[in-house]
Order: sequence, then structure tokens, then C-alpha cells
Amino acid sequence: MATTNGPRHGKTGKPIDSAKLDRVVADARKAGEERAAGYRDQALKLYPWVCGRCARTFTRENLRELTVHHKDMDHDNNPPDGSNWELLCLYCHDNEHQKYEEHLAALAAGRGGARSSGGTAKQTTHNPFEALAGLLKKDD
Repeated sequence: MATTNGPRHGKTGKPIDSAKLDRVVADARKAGEERAAGYRDQALKLYPWVCGRCARTFTRENLRELTVHHKDMDHDNNPPDGSNWELLCLYCHDNEHQKYEEHLAALAAGRGGARSSGGTAKQTTHNPFEALAGLLKKDD
């Protein structure tokens, strides 16, 4: 009886066709790149080449560092008027997505906002500058 040493499906135990999986992934990447190229070209025609956060300006030499950010985080929402896009430099774009991931993690952990589960606003009780006035008083 011949056995295969390749990867197997976690539930069924059947062998996974790695070549087919590679083709599916490659096709998905290609489609995503084509879609991105279309809205990127449109956005670069609509908007000035300036980062919408840090105001860094771009030229043809460094334009590859300017990205198109989807305001609603939906990369399939590409209205022709560009109302869901903003141009951001690589650093600001990464920061926006990091903030979004942190927001999602906070929601998942039940910390999503200024209100607790009881519906009342959380009160801050710690004052880090409480003893500052005493420290700054001059001895007479």
C-alpha cells in the first residue's frame, strides 16, 4: 500500500493537492494586484501626491511609497469618485491598519469604547500629577 508524505486535511485526513492550492493562491494574488492597480491609478489621478496624515509630498522618484488607503477598510469598495480612498505614505498606512487591528482586538476583548458593559462611562481615578503641586512648592 502506497502512502503519501505530503500535507493532509485536518478533518478528513485526505491528501492536500499542494499544486492546486498554489494555483489558487497565485490566482488570488494576481487578481488582487490587478484590482489594486486599477484603483491606485485612479487615486493618483484624483488626489495630490501628498500623505493625508503627515503631509509628506511625493514625486515620481518616490511615488511607490505612497499607498491608497480604503477609509472603510473594504478593498472592494472602490467608488469611481474616490470617496473611499485617501493617499497615505507607507508608514501612516501601516499605522492606520495597526490602529484598526487594535480596535478590533479591543472589541473582541469587550473593551470597545468609553462605556462599560453596564452602559455607564468609565471613571478615571488615578491622577499621575497629584503630588506635583507639593513638589513644586518652594520652601520659604
